[in-house]
Amino acid sequence: MAAFLRSKCSSVGRTLLGSLGNNLYGAVGSSVEAATRPSQCDAISQQIRTFIQMRTNLKVVDNSGAKRVMCIAAKRGKYGARLGDTIIGSVKEAQPRGKVKKGDVVYGVVVRAAMKKGRSDGSEVQFDDNAIVLVNNKGELIGTRVFGPVPHELRKKKHLKILALAEHIV
Repeated sequence: MAAFLRSKCSSVGRTLLGSLGNNLYGAVGSSVEAATRPSQCDAISQQIRTFIQMRTNLKVVDNSGAKRVMCIAAKRGKYGARLGDTIIGSVKEAQPRGKVKKGDVVYGVVVRAAMKKGRSDGSEVQFDDNAIVLVNNKGELIGTRVFGPVPHELRKKKHLKILALAEHIV
């Protein structure tokens, strides 16, 4: 039993050291070799793009005064929110003298999501960040401007005012 545990632990240790160092000699070798070769940990370091769910931090792309919002709940969907869905969030960072303050609970419409969204023509749309526009509980915009690109999928979700104020429609 002890030999079985020892062999399991040593093989786990070897695989961890081998993947971190990624050289032929196990843990022995120069740091220059490890830096020049591509690592197997690159796949681990890449972020997995999923739904916008609880505790996801989102960038606010309007002039309501908030800079960053943390998602508290998605209004619809079992797994989380996607493009055009409404979420409930808490303001984590805000500009001074803005319409919303830090700690306020707000509603927001997702206008950019890092998760891929397939379109009917076969193309896919994916953004670099997760971003929202703040709205009140009736769905009216709090801010008067929308910064950055927004997808035309918001038209299907009846967010025409966001599309009208947007700088660029993708």
